Amino acid sequence: MSLQQEIDFRTSKIYRDAYQMSIGELLNLYQDGEIDIHPEFQRVFRWTGYQKTRLIESIMLNIPIPPVFVSQREDGVWDVIDGVQRLSTIFEFVGILKNEKDEVMTPTVLQATDYLPSFQGMMWAGDRREYSFTTEQKINFKRSRIDVIIVKKESDDKTKYELFQRLNTGGSRLSSQEVRNCLMIMTNRDLYEFIRELDGCDAFQTCVPVSDRKSDEQFRLELIVRLLVAVFCDIADKSRSMDLSALLDEETLKLCSMSLDYCDIKRNFFRTFELLRNIEGENIFKKRSYNGGYRGGFLSAAYQGIAVGVFSHICSMEREENEHWIKEKIDQFYLSEEFTKMLAQGVRPVQRFIELSRYGQTLFKS
Repeated sequence: MSLQQEIDFRTSKIYRDAYQMSIGELLNLYQDGEIDIHPEFQRVFRWTGYQKTRLIESIMLNIPIPPVFVSQREDGVWDVIDGVQRLSTIFEFVGILKNEKDEVMTPTVLQATDYLPSFQGMMWAGDRREYSFTTEQKINFKRSRIDVIIVKKESDDKTKYELFQRLNTGGSRLSSQEVRNCLMIMTNRDLYEFIRELDGCDAFQTCVPVSDRKSDEQFRLELIVRLLVAVFCDIADKSRSMDLSALLDEETLKLCSMSLDYCDIKRNFFRTFELLRNIEGENIFKKRSYNGGYRGGFLSAAYQGIAVGVFSHICSMEREENEHWIKEKIDQFYLSEEFTKMLAQGVRPVQRFIELSRYGQTLFKS
């Protein structure tokens, strides 16, 4: 296929319209349930009070703000692809934004800015008249217009998700897993909530002691996704040149479309990490030292082989009878040529992911 043919093929997958909509129209769409900003996104998109104030200031001063991208669902509702925080800020300021429990959130109180120092303490409708927007200011605010780009329902589904990724990672605003979380919320909210439920497993958190930074970036959720992808998706023929993040994105969308037995997975997940915690606790995924101790921190490569291997065969393992056998297999894993080779410099993350997943599934097969 020539370059032009590739361009023609891909552009044919995107159907879009562009409108200028007033904030008043967007407020009505939100209140009528016709635009979904996904309250779960509020865990991901975080603005400070001053950032929120700056957006309201831009609107009041008629300073252009970036367009909002939405995707039209089959039921006609618009999913917000880019602009969640902007719209959330507007809805919160006006006093109509709801959280995950469908509760109206406390309206925003503005802060002073260089251009508008009198913003200090102002609200859309405060208890005191002098700290509330006037009728004229409210009308002008609601008449302000925002460009809305609509990706229509005829567009290819995968194209919508790729658009979301490109719009929300260009400025490194979100980690790869945070983007992946948003894709799951838009595609299969039950899967996202299920993965968060697995993350609540005490034994899992003990075995995976991660730094605050990695925790903020949803690193534990990514580790759960890595396990599910390795076990339930066909990754054996994936290109070794593919980026690991891209592979996880692609396979996560496949997980979203699968009919997974959540009860069975949860039971086996908890059994897996309770077993691993009993064996070596928080040291289970740390490199062994020559004197029999442990050195360094958590090794995601060790997690990939051991966790995937044990989870894949947990149904055939009776804990009391097999703990010693599993401990020997874990020691064998760390001493193996397969593991050592995958830790070498120059090994691509996607190759390490695939090879160690495969090795773990073979090693722990009883």
